[in-house]
Amino acid sequence: MQLDTSPEHENPAPDQLDVAVVQFAPSTDPSANLDALRGYVRTARDRGARVVVAPEYSMFAVTRLDERVVAIAEPLTGPFVTGLGAIARDFGVFLVAGTVEEVAPDGNRIRNTLVVLGPDGSLVERYRKVHLYDAFGHLESDVVEPGDIETPATFTVAGVTFGMQTCFDLRFPEGIRRVAAAGAQVVLLPAQWIPGPAKIDQWTTLVRARAIENTVYLAAADQSAPRGAGASMIVGPTGVVLAELGDEPGVLTTRIDLAHLAEVRSVNPSLALRRFAITERAPE
Repeated sequence: MQLDTSPEHENPAPDQLDVAVVQFAPSTDPSANLDALRGYVRTARDRGARVVVAPEYSMFAVTRLDERVVAIAEPLTGPFVTGLGAIARDFGVFLVAGTVEEVAPDGNRIRNTLVVLGPDGSLVERYRKVHLYDAFGHLESDVVEPGDIETPATFTVAGVTFGMQTCFDLRFPEGIRRVAAAGAQVVLLPAQWIPGPAKIDQWTTLVRARAIENTVYLAAADQSAPRGAGASMIVGPTGVVLAELGDEPGVLTTRIDLAHLAEVRSVNPSLALRRFAITERAPE
């Protein structure tokens, strides 16, 4: 199924902002992935998007992580992030994508890191995945170092505040609640949601639930087939699916409307009514 409420032929109001989600199948060639992203970002920009979010592991994608991903890792000053910055600068957008960050040049682990590149090409923000995919027969922690628990990574574009989480983080409601409580009005969720029985049902249910319970827009950018389940979507703060894709590559666009968000939060002030705090749990 494909639904895309693209606002490309309308000018947004001052309290509105157009956002795009890119769904594609990254390969094991970072340069080819940059070339592919350039085309998708051009499409998003032509539709009016000012923020574009691409999948987890946009730099390098395999079904199972191993020594190959360690060998390809780069610092955030490396050629892949620099290339993302060039794309963001060339099209005048904020670009969010998943990278393979080097921990140490002679190390045997990486970080699963989201980066935000601004319209001037600079690194605006980064988020290192906290909840690693040690489930469904996978052990991401074999080669990935989890991110530290830090102040939620947010950035603001034209008065709209964005927060970030990554893939498996979706299964932990307190993580996204923490981002929303830090002021995020839109949560960006790059993912490589591995296909499997009931995985699409779980993905769509969780994406919508996280949007509803936190009264946020949620833009989820999955990899397309074969290594991702697809089903990228943008969901509004009431859980309504505003745009979605099947398992093929594509670009979704929709409009973030802060007036609508304020109305939803007025009718359903769940963030203001919450009674429980979120505390860090020490690793076992």
